[in-house]
Amino acid sequence: MKYIFSKGDKKFFAKVVKQSETAAFESGEVHPVYATFALGKDAEWVCRLFVLEMKEEHEEGIGTYLSIEHKTPALIGQKVDFIATLLYVEKNKVHCSYEARVGDRLIAKGEQTQKIVDKQKLNSLFASL
Repeated sequence: MKYIFSKGDKKFFAKVVKQSETAAFESGEVHPVYATFALGKDAEWVCRLFVLEMKEEHEEGIGTYLSIEHKTPALIGQKVDFIATLLYVEKNKVHCSYEARVGDRLIAKGEQTQKIVDKQKLNSLFASL
């Protein structure tokens, strides 16, 4: 694992909300807006951008924590800007906060943690399940 970032470093990701990312379940669409679960995937991605540069060839990141405070909706076709801020790295744990915004409007915030582990160890764990 490479320790190449410092507390407060930032990563950025932007996306446009798609119809396939709306709040919908087996019973049908609930709201025609960016679903909290879709937002969570993108929040994990912006935080993972740190892990992609930190992990060695024989390592992989795995998510261990995600919090989402979904404040306001984002509509289909709106651009959402994600900003991840590195809070700390402790041994193999990478912990970030993030914000998601449409323009100046905060739509969500939260925190996310990933651990960087040996791929073989991770694959052995999966196989044992």
